Amino acid sequence: MKPQTQKRLRVGFLLADRFTLSAFANFVDVLRLAADEADQSRPILCDWSVISDSMAAVRSSCGVRVQPDTRLRDVGRFDYIVVVGGIMSDEAVLSHTLMQFITDEAARGVPLVGLCTGVFLMQDAGLLQGYRCCVSWFHHQDFIDRFETEVPVSDQIFVVDRDRLTCSGGHGAAHLAAFLVQRHVGQSAAIKSLNIMMIDEAHGPERPQPGQQSRSPARDPLVKRAILRMQQNIELPLPVEDIAEALGVGRRTLERHFLKDLRMTPHKAYLGLRLDRAEARLRGTRQTVTEIAQACGFCDGTHLARMLRAERGMSPREYRAATPEQDAEHHAVGVLLPPDG
Repeated sequence: MKPQTQKRLRVGFLLADRFTLSAFANFVDVLRLAADEADQSRPILCDWSVISDSMAAVRSSCGVRVQPDTRLRDVGRFDYIVVVGGIMSDEAVLSHTLMQFITDEAARGVPLVGLCTGVFLMQDAGLLQGYRCCVSWFHHQDFIDRFETEVPVSDQIFVVDRDRLTCSGGHGAAHLAAFLVQRHVGQSAAIKSLNIMMIDEAHGPERPQPGQQSRSPARDPLVKRAILRMQQNIELPLPVEDIAEALGVGRRTLERHFLKDLRMTPHKAYLGLRLDRAEARLRGTRQTVTEIAQACGFCDGTHLARMLRAERGMSPREYRAATPEQDAEHHAVGVLLPPDG
């Protein structure tokens, strides 16, 4: 009889109401694939459990429900506790009992992991004070608005700061899980997991988030908040009046702030963000020009081509044919997001 293999990595998951299914699935799949030979999914080298105080199924943001498998009173020792957040809400998304469990585990020295908006829950519990934490660029301003004294990291896919590990979500969850698998199980297991998931290579925490970063960084807080709303609404651009109203100011006030801070109107800045997104897709995907146009808020491929030519001096075909050196030279001449007038 073979001696039982000792598990090298044990992870407990706490799923918030309306949690992000992809973040949870990406993380747990890396563990699953690293735990056994091939993809047989036996929890040999790794073990994972979904913890609950009520054992009721937890709904994800897409409506799919996950059934917990471990009662809180039966919880054993874990190497990490992972809090998976999702849709932002003013209502409680984790019970008081589970929040107390996280706090108690932290006091015992168990490292905590926050996925997606799980970082918000950890910050609510006071468990990230004095730590660097990672937040998606999409929720950067939400975090600042909610925690006025904290400045999150929004230009990395995940952050490791001592016994707190935080992740922006998405495919970053797979890379954070692979980071832990490499630490506890081995590099080959981490690489195997990502390869089976068709992820080319493991990314470290310093890898920048794929989300859009403005080429003209804003300094004015009102402008920053407006730009974030623009970035969150690329496919179906919002009228500038709607953005101003959502921020509690008039259109003219918003325009004055943009002109003073960025020397361009909100409309011009919004167009620049959409063109930046289109450029990135032209260089990094095989989507058709029409598909890219529709994803970036343009009527069709002809509209996108016309705006690229007028604003950036290149056609979609030229962007795809350009070498990285040519592209860098093109950007260096100052044609990106030119000032109005």
